[in-house]
Amino acid sequence: MDENERLIWFNGAIVKLSDARISVLSPMAQFGANVFEGIRCYWSGNESQLYAFRLQAHYNRLLNSIKLFRMDFDHDETFFKNALIDVVKANMYKEDIAVRQTVFIDGDSGTWSSTGPVNMFISPIPKQRKTIPLNDGIRCHISSWLRINDNTLSPRMKCGANYINSRLAQQEALLCGYDSALFLNNLGFIAEGPGSCIFIVKNGVLITPSLTDSILESITRDTIIKLAEKELHLTVQERSITRTELYTCDEAFLCGSAAEVSPILEVDGMIIGDGQVGLLTKKLHSIYLKVVSGEYINYKNWLTPIYSL
Repeated sequence: MDENERLIWFNGAIVKLSDARISVLSPMAQFGANVFEGIRCYWSGNESQLYAFRLQAHYNRLLNSIKLFRMDFDHDETFFKNALIDVVKANMYKEDIAVRQTVFIDGDSGTWSSTGPVNMFISPIPKQRKTIPLNDGIRCHISSWLRINDNTLSPRMKCGANYINSRLAQQEALLCGYDSALFLNNLGFIAEGPGSCIFIVKNGVLITPSLTDSILESITRDTIIKLAEKELHLTVQERSITRTELYTCDEAFLCGSAAEVSPILEVDGMIIGDGQVGLLTKKLHSIYLKVVSGEYINYKNWLTPIYSL
């Protein structure tokens, strides 16, 4: 499908991408006044079904972001869900996709403090799931930029403006010859990556920064914790992590709706483990992909079918 022919949900209607327009003077365009969710949908060939992953959790977080941003918007999860299903079905996707669902402040006379008028767009696009060959991981750099914190611009609010923090760190990492960045928080502990959370493995224990360590309240992070405990019977610790603990861990990976499970092989020139994708990382990645595509019956409550059976 031509990019401009792709259909998106915009202001209550399904329109061609080329027909969706906002004012250059809107608070969205001028100040990044938006909150959003990135939602993955996975195709199950066995069931001929497309499953949206953990919609309820995404919409709970979206409503919290709307509240924190003080937007004049009173729709509920059912409205969000129905709009997403309608636009995905309109595009007739039968493959893995990513969906950006953005609520923003519109108009042509607002300021950075405006609370309305509020609009929404939903933009689905094909995005294949990741595979992990043995040596396919990323090299990370601990950024000189600190992660935003709850007393500056809360990372729990998933808003577009927050991602400028990630932009600065990611660009710095690329200029330094790395694939991605890792943030420290204002207390000097490991926080997260740009748009992704981090896990490390040490002596068979899975460890991830706590929610008070300047991280997004990540749905993928919560999923990985639950799968590690229930399916692999791992001990999981949510606590602060020092950079030297990261340098000397056995395995490390990033996770997120976009990142899925992305192994880290090196940080600041320090090789992680044996420099290859770790065993637990591979197991968690495999289980995660089976869960999101409907192969684990115990987790079907996390999946919302797009097409009627």
